[in-house]
Amino acid sequence: MARPKKTEEGLTEPFMFRLSQSEALVLRSKVAQSNMKPAEFLRDCVLTNRTTVIARPQATLEKTRMQFLFNKTSNNMNQIAHVMHSANVAGKITDTHYKEALASLAAISKYLKAALHHVD
Repeated sequence: MARPKKTEEGLTEPFMFRLSQSEALVLRSKVAQSNMKPAEFLRDCVLTNRTTVIARPQATLEKTRMQFLFNKTSNNMNQIAHVMHSANVAGKITDTHYKEALASLAAISKYLKAALHHVD
C-alpha cells in the first residue's frame, strides 16, 4: 500500500505507548505480514475502522476516590511493616508483637481490597 497523500495539516501529532513483550511480538508479526511500516499499519487499521472499540465502564467518583485512599493507605501500611521489621531485628519488639502487627496489617489489607471490589 502506498503512503497516504499528505494533507494540508500534515502528520504532526505523535502517539507513543508501551506494550508487553508478548503484545509487541503480535503487533510486529502483523506489521510484517502487512508489508507496511508500524505507523502506516496502525494508521490504516484505526482510521479505516477495521478495529472494534469496546468502551470500558467508567469508574464512579466513589470508586476513584476509594482507589486513591486505598493506594495512600497501602503505602502507609508498607511503611509500618518496614518499621516493625526494623524494630524486630533490632530487638526492640518481641516476635509475638511483630507477628501480631503483621497479621493486623494483612487483615486491614484484605478488608480494603474486598471493600474496593464492592464499591460499584
